Amino acid sequence: MNEKILLVEDNDTLGYILKEYLEMKGFEVDLAMDGAEGLKRFQKSPFDLCILDVMMPEMDGFELAKEMKTTNIELPIIFLTAKALKVDVLKGFNIGADDYIIKPIDEEELVARIKAVLRRSQSIKETVHLTYEVGNYQFDFTNQKLFLGDEVKMLTEKEAKLLKLLCEYKGRLLPRQKVLKSLWNNNDYFTRRSMDVFISRLRKYLSKDEHIQIKNVYGSGFIMTDSAQ
Repeated sequence: MNEKILLVEDNDTLGYILKEYLEMKGFEVDLAMDGAEGLKRFQKSPFDLCILDVMMPEMDGFELAKEMKTTNIELPIIFLTAKALKVDVLKGFNIGADDYIIKPIDEEELVARIKAVLRRSQSIKETVHLTYEVGNYQFDFTNQKLFLGDEVKMLTEKEAKLLKLLCEYKGRLLPRQKVLKSLWNNNDYFTRRSMDVFISRLRKYLSKDEHIQIKNVYGSGFIMTDSAQ
């Protein structure tokens, strides 16, 4: 199956040229003309890689990447920009970019970099397969699945990452700050409320084993325990 790429570029001419060239090279490409449209398309469909222009109306590439990373922290991202300042390049990498290409763009170089980023991403997925026992449940983190006998619950990526942290800290305090930094990269009121919602979801998913508890230690964090083990 061809890799699916989200290309977000507000320059109509450049956007269509890159879309056609990448499709000619075998990629499936979805083109959005600004950051807000790019976010909507990202939320509706999964992508193997995103290519984001930095300077765009509505929402710039940096802000768009931050939003994307809150949903899929491992999503490969390549930035395109006319800004060659070191501070901007570093900002892109600090957000979690896999590559940063300065305009004007050489199409052959872009394809080579896309393939390199995709190889690294696929290699990480293939070499790491993590599973955990949570009471009577089996948690397949790699495939984001929670098993209870013959029942299977598909988790979102953020739910899976949160449950993974709880498993790694099982029987110990998982600090709220670690969760916020690892999954949301933010600590405002709304992200804290969002985190509490995700904790509630996991409690519900694990509720068929009465021995599993996710306790809220006020102001400090969470402790997941399993007295059956």
